[in-house]
Amino acid sequence: MSAGEMSAAAPVFPAAGQGPDEPRLVVEQASYAYAARRRDARAFALEAISFQAREREVLAILGPNASGKSTVLRLLAGTLAPLSGRVQVEGFDLRELDPRTRAQRIAVVQQESALLFPLRVWDYVMQGRHPYGRGLRFETEEDAAMVENALAQVGAEALSGRWLHQISGGEKQRVILARALAQQPLLLLLDEPTLHLDIGAQVELLRRLRQLAVSHRITVVVVTHELNLAAEFADRIILLSRGKCLRVGPPEEVYRRELLETVFGTPLEVIADEAGVPRVRVTRG
Repeated sequence: MSAGEMSAAAPVFPAAGQGPDEPRLVVEQASYAYAARRRDARAFALEAISFQAREREVLAILGPNASGKSTVLRLLAGTLAPLSGRVQVEGFDLRELDPRTRAQRIAVVQQESALLFPLRVWDYVMQGRHPYGRGLRFETEEDAAMVENALAQVGAEALSGRWLHQISGGEKQRVILARALAQQPLLLLLDEPTLHLDIGAQVELLRRLRQLAVSHRITVVVVTHELNLAAEFADRIILLSRGKCLRVGPPEEVYRRELLETVFGTPLEVIADEAGVPRVRVTRG
């Protein structure tokens, strides 16, 4: 079967193991602490946070610097284990899954990092197939088809032969997303994906994430500082402050002036646009 035939015959991503009404992601009373300077002391980064997410949902994690956003993402990725509480994906505790199995369920898009050596786009996206490696025989026809599909999903087919360090910031972010999609994830985690992008590229990227979540039954969790973009594209908002989860809900419930002013320490105004989506702006005073 050719790559094109495979693309037409089946979806790129596998069906979820649970029904649409059951949470795919469960975070229950999860806490985490980093070692403090004083012996036997701990500096708590997260204190008993809880939330859930279903397939096709886009969640945005908001909060000021040092509020625990990146630590939440690491717990969801399984690179950190909670000191108490639990994190489950598809009913499995992440502590019980080996790294290979986790990588087949969870893809992480980190903030952009420098490349140590030149790499073509195709080879970079192929790295997303590593969790499915089969001994010494790695790049199968299925792997190639998955890479082609992932590039097509982000509109980057024409970039496959280009060098990664020679494409634009917006193009690179699409390619990074393609590598994550090549993992066939059920849960997609992104840390500041719109950083350094212009507003047009930001909107394009978040629109693609919204479409992929719905069409391929992916659960998407995005850490961001962009309050207004989060309100536009996220189904629900997780608002953090000093390691605590202050509010979880749709933007119109979370975006309350008094609450946001307290969290961010800045005079703000919250208004709703013609579609009822809340907009936040800084006020003088």
